[in-house]
Amino acid sequence: MSDMNHFKFSNGVLMAPLLAILSIWTVFWLELQFGTNFNEYGINPREIIGLRGIAFSPFIHGSLEHLYNNTIPLAVLISFLFYFYRSVALKTLVWGILISGILTWMIGRPSYHIGASGVIYVLASFIFFKGVFAKHFRLVALSLVVVFIYGSMIWYIFPIEEGISWEGHLSGFMTGLVLALMLKVKVPRHKKYHWEQEDYNEENDPFLKHFDENGNFIEGPPKESQNKIEITYHYKKDKNS
Repeated sequence: MSDMNHFKFSNGVLMAPLLAILSIWTVFWLELQFGTNFNEYGINPREIIGLRGIAFSPFIHGSLEHLYNNTIPLAVLISFLFYFYRSVALKTLVWGILISGILTWMIGRPSYHIGASGVIYVLASFIFFKGVFAKHFRLVALSLVVVFIYGSMIWYIFPIEEGISWEGHLSGFMTGLVLALMLKVKVPRHKKYHWEQEDYNEENDPFLKHFDENGNFIEGPPKESQNKIEITYHYKKDKNS
């Protein structure tokens, strides 16, 4: 499978992030429209009823700033996921939400944990580690892009700021790492040129024969390899002689 066949555009690259963004903004709009607050549907650690937050919390945001801060990273990372890892994209999202949510429920403080940031950490972690593990030059480059854009997020898996669910961030980060290890993807093989093959012999390389031992270019094949032209004369006796 070539790189072009493996990394190609699909409808999911646009539709998946669009649906995700539309969902979280619709939920926030409903809160404003009806003057209500859905925070109680977030993850409430170690409370049975709080388990419902595993499914609902990614769609709930406490403020417009909270929603805006999660919108762009969520759209970008989901697009990356569906373009480069489309065969496991849906699994990564579903399992990422479930596992990170359960971990947050287990280790979180007694409070309502809401927001899509846990999913964002799942995606950033998965894309980074999967690229490193795959060792494919395009996927490694993608990992470096994620680090360059979102590398500063790593600090928020620690309790450095009040009011932020660092437990949700940490759960998402660990979940992404686990999924990167467990989910298998087809990585396109790196095309090897003939000089990269193990049985390559430079003495038989027709291109290198155009250079002498000092590296100077020789126009035409080396003299020793040029075909010699032999002219043979046949004499016939004259019948009249």
